[in-house]
Amino acid sequence: MSFPFYTNQVHLPDDSIPTKIPLDPKFWSFFKDAVGAIDGSHIHASPHAFERGPYRNRKGFISQNCLFACDFGLNFTYALTSWEGSATDAHVYEAAEGHDLHIPVGKYFLADAGFPL
Repeated sequence: MSFPFYTNQVHLPDDSIPTKIPLDPKFWSFFKDAVGAIDGSHIHASPHAFERGPYRNRKGFISQNCLFACDFGLNFTYALTSWEGSATDAHVYEAAEGHDLHIPVGKYFLADAGFPL
């Protein structure tokens, strides 16, 4: 029996801090509570013709908006796929947070301005 890719390769973040951060004073003061980085990515999609409207993103091509998070070792810790390309990063993030993205108390992900505080 083979396990699905997600349960085998993706692991949710924990409270651990990568050893590189506490050992370097340049990093420690800024990243001591960070668990990784999170961002959205538009991946080309091919929905049925009658479904293409919502999948057209702000740049004009048909895509799905996917949310990915990784730790400081560049390992994926979270993935949420299949949102329409017209969905904003903030909307996808809020859906993930309400569903199964759990950030440990007192910790945070580094993100760009497309995500709510």
